[in-house]
Order: sequence, then C-alpha cells, then structure tokens
Amino acid sequence: MQNKTFGSALIVAGTTIGAGMLAMPLTSAEMGFGYTLTLLFILWALLSYSALLFVEVYQKAERQDAGIATLAEQYFGMFGRVLATLSLVVFMYAILTAYIVGSGGDLLVPLFSFLGENAKSVSIVAFAVIFGVFVTIGTGSVDIVTRLLFIVKLLAFGFVLIMMLPQVSLENLGAMPLKDFLLISASPVFFTSFGFHVVIPSINKYLDGNIKRLRTAIIVGTGIPLFAYILWQMAIHGVFAQSQFVEIVRANPTLSGLVDATYQATGSAFISGAVTTFSAVALITSFLGVSLALFDCLDDLLKRINIKANRISLGLLTFIPPVFFALFYTDFLNSLTYAGQMFTFYGLVLPVGMAWRFRKLYPEAPYRVIGGGFSLLLALILGLLIMNVPFLIDAGYLPKVIGA
Repeated sequence: MQNKTFGSALIVAGTTIGAGMLAMPLTSAEMGFGYTLTLLFILWALLSYSALLFVEVYQKAERQDAGIATLAEQYFGMFGRVLATLSLVVFMYAILTAYIVGSGGDLLVPLFSFLGENAKSVSIVAFAVIFGVFVTIGTGSVDIVTRLLFIVKLLAFGFVLIMMLPQVSLENLGAMPLKDFLLISASPVFFTSFGFHVVIPSINKYLDGNIKRLRTAIIVGTGIPLFAYILWQMAIHGVFAQSQFVEIVRANPTLSGLVDATYQATGSAFISGAVTTFSAVALITSFLGVSLALFDCLDDLLKRINIKANRISLGLLTFIPPVFFALFYTDFLNSLTYAGQMFTFYGLVLPVGMAWRFRKLYPEAPYRVIGGGFSLLLALILGLLIMNVPFLIDAGYLPKVIGA
C-alpha cells in the first residue's frame, strides 16, 4: 500500500481501538466469551458494511473534501444535513467526553495526585490541551503521532497477551450468559468499538478522493481491531472465573477497576502496568481520530453558512464542550452507551439511506457494495434495534449490563 493509504488504515484502526474496546470486558462480564465473540463478528460485519456504503456514496461527492453532512444534503436536502450534523456532533462530543473521562479523568489522575482534590480536573484539562494541539495542527501531525503511539500500543498489548494468554482456562472461556438477551443489551457499547466512520471524510480528503485507496484503508483498518478484540476478550474472559470477574467489575465498573481486576487475577504489577499503558494509549489514539473528525465536521458546517474560522477557533470549538462535560459528568460507561445510541444513526441508518438514494440516482456507478436491497433493509432493521436498546432496558424488556 502507498504510504498515505497505510497511514489512513492506522488512523481507522487507531480510532477504533479505544474506549469501546476497553469497556467491552466491563459490559460482557456476565455474557461469557462465546456470546461476546458472536457479537463482535456481527457488529464488525455490520459496521464494515456501512463504512463501505460511505465509500460507495463518495463516488459522486460534489467535492472530495465534503463532509458527511454535505453528502446528506446532496441526497436529502437541508433536512438531511440537519439530521446528519446533529447526530454526528452529539455523538462525537459524547464519545470525546468518554475518552477524556476514561483517560484524563481516570487513568492519568495518579500523575497529578500531588494536587489533591484538584488532580482529576487538572488531568482532564491537561489531556485535552496536550493532544488537542496535534489535531489543531492538521491531519498530517495526527498521522505521525498515531503511527508512533500505535507502536507503543502494539508493544503494550503484545506484552499483556504474552503474559495473560498462557493463563487462559478453557473452563472460563466456556462460561454461559448469566442473563438472557445480554448480547442485545451490550450492543450499544460494543457498537462504539467499531466507531471509526467519523474519520472517513478526513481520510477521504487526505487520500485525495481516491475511492480504491479509501476502501483499502477501511478494510485493512477494520481487520486489525477485530483480531485485537478477539485476543483481548480471550485474555480477559479466560483468565478470570466468571463469578470472580463479575464481582470485581460490579464493585468498580471503570477502567481503573479493570486494571485492578487484572492485578488481582495475575498478581503482577508489570501486567497491570502494561494494561494501564495500553488503555491510556488506546484512548489517546481514539481521541485523536475522533477529534480530527469533529474538527473537520465543524469546519464543513461553518463553510456551509459562510463563516470563516481559523484552526485555533475550530480547535476551541472542538475541545471546550467535551472538557466541560467531562469535568461535570464522569460516568464512563453511560457516556459510551449514549454515544453508541447516537452513532447508530450516523454510522448505520444514515449510510443505508444515502446508499439507497445513491443507487436510485446513479445505477451505473462503478463501485457498489455487495448485498443489494436485502442487505440495506437488514442493516436498517438492526440499526433501529440498537438505537432503541437503552429504551428497552429502561422499560424492563432487556437486562441491564454492569455499570449501566
């Protein structure tokens, strides 16, 4: 692959491997490895499919730097733009809040422990400022930083797997769900684990609108996290007896709780330290990817209403709201659940609608995702189901996951 294509694939993978991956063991503790694996494959196939629908639609984009909201307006008018913009902005602010809470407000707090009660607030602001600078500079700087952090992430992840996989028990992996329909209840959080779609406009522009290279970046970029997720879940579910894992996670359903659980299971400070390092870097790479997407989305929106904004102004618009929310709303798992609900519309329902419209207008377009109308309908039904999972849980039709 050409250099930019490879870098774009890493941005996809780096954006994907983040808070959702780290939250998966927390929400799947009662579900067991077998059902967790099933949910992973279903959502990987579903979200890879919807991403390729975006690629299909980009064939006739009015300009190569068009954002998703601009595409939605192209096919559905101003109503489409408003819906796409609202769902995207709300989702990205929610997911950035979760990243900041998870990393700046949880994992990095010990670095500022000398500040006492102010440690959490300072770590949140410091995290956003330090890594927000790279996004404000541009996609090229995010590409470089992502490559470097990806190496650190792989090394930490590899060390965790090398140390934990030999301790995996087949008995632990064979644990069955403790409640019915947990596979459905956990889907919004798992959904965010493949939530890279927000960076498609940025990498499309970065790749100069080359559809073939964009498709390659998506396929390679989604294959990496799927493989990583399988190994990650195998290590976590295989090391813990289900009853022990559920007890620990219920007591502390946060990322620091996951680190503590790893230490209790292995008795190794090196392993728990590697989990901490991996978790922090995973959140950082996802933070960079989603921040870049929000930055470009806001730029696209302001251009549409003829407002010129420099990169510093766009940076402030990108980072001030999630920092504010992170300072006053510190529930990591609920932030992810809400983000997953918003992302379902943006990452699944919207591309299905645009692809349907695109195929009506351009039946002879050179690239079309396989599956035809049946696949579009099936994806739409699954998307609507996942969007309504939180309401079904509140109504008592589905069981709650740990931490919800």
